[in-house]
Amino acid sequence: MKRIDVPYKQSKISVEIPERHLGGVIEPNEVPAAATAAHQLVLDALRDSVDTPDFDTFMASGRKLLVIVNDGTRPTPTKTVLESMKGLLAAHDVEFIVATGVHRAPTEQEYRFIFGDIYEEFADRVHVHDARVYDQMQYIGTSSAGTELWLHKRVVSAEKILVIGSVEPHYFAGYTGGRKAFLPGTAAYRSIEQNHKLALSAKAKTLALEGNPVHEDMMDAVALIDIPVFSIMTVLDKHQQIHSVFAGSLKGAFHAAITSADSIFVADIPEKVDVVVSVARYPMDVDLYQAQKAIENGKLALKEGGTLLLVASCREGVGEKAFLDLLSSSDTPETVLDTIAKGYRLGYHKAAKLAEIYRWATVGALTELDDRLLESIFIKPVHDLQYALDAAIERYGSECKVLFLTDGTVTVPRIANT
Repeated sequence: MKRIDVPYKQSKISVEIPERHLGGVIEPNEVPAAATAAHQLVLDALRDSVDTPDFDTFMASGRKLLVIVNDGTRPTPTKTVLESMKGLLAAHDVEFIVATGVHRAPTEQEYRFIFGDIYEEFADRVHVHDARVYDQMQYIGTSSAGTELWLHKRVVSAEKILVIGSVEPHYFAGYTGGRKAFLPGTAAYRSIEQNHKLALSAKAKTLALEGNPVHEDMMDAVALIDIPVFSIMTVLDKHQQIHSVFAGSLKGAFHAAITSADSIFVADIPEKVDVVVSVARYPMDVDLYQAQKAIENGKLALKEGGTLLLVASCREGVGEKAFLDLLSSSDTPETVLDTIAKGYRLGYHKAAKLAEIYRWATVGALTELDDRLLESIFIKPVHDLQYALDAAIERYGSECKVLFLTDGTVTVPRIANT
């Protein structure tokens, strides 16, 4: 028997599986630790930007700077970047905006996770984006796909902007980071809704940029922003430590980070399996809306007719209400897709992705969510992961193979030589 420690909440659950049934334990790849301290990696990147003059030159012609940072549901090492730049920032008139997209505002604990030791000093200069408050938004133009871009007025009126982000695979935008600071990060609800409707396309998928309508729409939106932007993109290793840092233009730093991100987050496997256990680790286990990314990545390793077991606390519930309402009010996955075809609302892209999986696979989940709620959205509740695993192995028989994705929201399984 092989013992597997499966992350759950901020602890672990141990399960046992006969070795003949173990198809692998996949997580972000182990890469050599950075030879340089994280703070120095940041400072080196600022001095040696990939496609623009360095940060000092960027700021030479102005004093006011708006820093766009991710919210607390992202693993971005914002505090390390800011602490590294503290001396540089002190020379300027700095404000911050938390790019929440449609997420809630950070909690006090999350503010400290985001800003670290500098929070006390800068707390009165921290603003939080709220996509639903339209009197805080300003229209700046329409993308070629028809997305009307309304951005937070603090962004539109900024003299100069610094974007701090992290790059890892994203199941419909291709990758996180870069342009996402603006759309969805600091955009109005209607703009995000119009952009995310494009996620219904089969070309909107993980690792895909060229031809991906979501990414291309985001880049169109960024092109409408007539403000100098400097960008710092980080890539974390499997231990959530900074592996590499890239600085420069929004596009340049983002693209420079992709190769590094792929080396960590894309894991080759020999073949698809019957059962996938996919984990949404803290903090991405906040709700089902976020944890669903682990289902999207897990399905890439799953055979048709297979079983996917999601492990995610969903400690704050389901998330976006439209996503829940559509799934729970539908009799079948086909009904979900029919409803979306008649009219899209934000969150429906998530429902569509799930409905498509339900057509060819069984999905179960170990969460803190109510059983009836899970059943209403076509997910089988799991209370004992070992029991669910044993039952799945029995169902598929002696040749059954099980794959564990222990960081499923960011690990992308790829069939080798494809």
